[in-house]
Amino acid sequence: MVVQISINPLMKKEYTIPNVLDDSDGINSFFDSNKGKKVVVVQGLGFVGAVMSLVCANALTEEYAVVGIDLPSPASYWKIQSINEGVFPVIASDPKIEEFYRISRKKGNLYATYDPYVYSKADVIIVDINLDVQKKSNFHRDLEGYDVMLDGFKKAMHSVGQHCKEDVLLLVETTVPPGTCQKIVSPIISSCFEKRDLPSDRFKLGHSYERVMPGPAYIDSIQNFYRVYSGINEMSADATEAFLRTIISTEKYPLSRLGNTTATEMAKVLENSYRAMNIAFAQEWSRFAEEAGVNIYEVVNAIRMRPTHANLMLPGIGVGGYCLTKDPLLASWAKVNLFDSAEPLTQSEKGVMINDKMPLFAFDFLKKHFGSNFKGANILLLGVSYRSDVGDTRYTPVEPLFDFLEAEGAIISTHDPYVTLWEEKNIYVAQDLNKVFEGNYDIIIFSTGHVEYKNNQVLIDKIKNQNNILVFDTIGILSNDEISSIKENHKIIVLGRGDI
Repeated sequence: MVVQISINPLMKKEYTIPNVLDDSDGINSFFDSNKGKKVVVVQGLGFVGAVMSLVCANALTEEYAVVGIDLPSPASYWKIQSINEGVFPVIASDPKIEEFYRISRKKGNLYATYDPYVYSKADVIIVDINLDVQKKSNFHRDLEGYDVMLDGFKKAMHSVGQHCKEDVLLLVETTVPPGTCQKIVSPIISSCFEKRDLPSDRFKLGHSYERVMPGPAYIDSIQNFYRVYSGINEMSADATEAFLRTIISTEKYPLSRLGNTTATEMAKVLENSYRAMNIAFAQEWSRFAEEAGVNIYEVVNAIRMRPTHANLMLPGIGVGGYCLTKDPLLASWAKVNLFDSAEPLTQSEKGVMINDKMPLFAFDFLKKHFGSNFKGANILLLGVSYRSDVGDTRYTPVEPLFDFLEAEGAIISTHDPYVTLWEEKNIYVAQDLNKVFEGNYDIIIFSTGHVEYKNNQVLIDKIKNQNNILVFDTIGILSNDEISSIKENHKIIVLGRGDI
């Protein structure tokens, strides 16, 4: 089944942001119609928070009144309006998204706002906001340092602490540096409570990281999947467990309680760091294979027959998405800055550096084989999202490749079956292959491994009908038969294929 996730372009339009940021009338009216229900506030309405709000509004054993809150900014305000106007802001191939949204609309138990007043009504506040890493690099050539952007996160925690009830359960789902709940969140909430003359020993603070997988099992990756959780104390851990049991099928997917919030925070970044390191490992070996005249794909597939090595990764154009590109750095930063270590996690940082430089390697590989500069060259990118069968362009490795080519004067066309608007580049992306192939190209690049590009004889025929072009497969999507067929008419290169 095809995976799809993207921002709904029908609702991403300009709205007039209210001058007076007071939505107390709308909030109180919502709660009047949901009397007797416990209140869950989801802070952040992005790819995780928006869907988490649906899961809570369709909880398994409790009837909640759910409010999503985001900033009244041009980048976020439209999501608030979208939810309240009847169009969910995230498009996904999971039919449960629309089903859950339709049910919550019918029940009237889902609302969105920008007003922090809503925190004063919350029994549970779930934190699903961004916590970014700002990398200092030379155009993706070298990682020269990085900063963990905590200011926005801290500001959000202050907003909660200034308004929430004294016995609230604050549940952090955001991926954070290990030690954040104990060393940053808890002191902020306690300080706010002291200023409000509230006891600082009644609030509950838990951490349970999301494992959201966009696609046909989007909802199930929250509601029907294993969860790891903890609290800053036993009271917090018990409250976190009690809440999670109302929204997750825990009989089939038991919960795992860890000793403290630092442990669960570490679990999330270790989970993603392991995968990022695995990919970086494969990237280095793919270069070796190219130099040695070896097909790395057949090598890896042969090794994968051994069960202990079944998760060995294949090479590609690089790592993208919101997690693998930064999570190892969050861990390393925490080790030095929150636990006063003299040694960072050097292997994890090195893995990020290798992955970040992969688009540059792909660019240099292409330049070596094209045989001239790219000025005026017509280039088609097949795929702009960061991974196959997903319409998510956040930190896609295709972006630096695009930038390298554009900087050298290339004329670039783009196609992606799941992306209409490439937000980071402000480019509209073609979705009709027939229209795309009305043009002639000098280079065609397979840059994302979408299912629509696999075993597609029509696409192969369209490529073969081009005039004397270079085909560049960056993800090993083409079969040996397809490669042989294309070679009859054109030159073809594949990352990790030194045998071609």
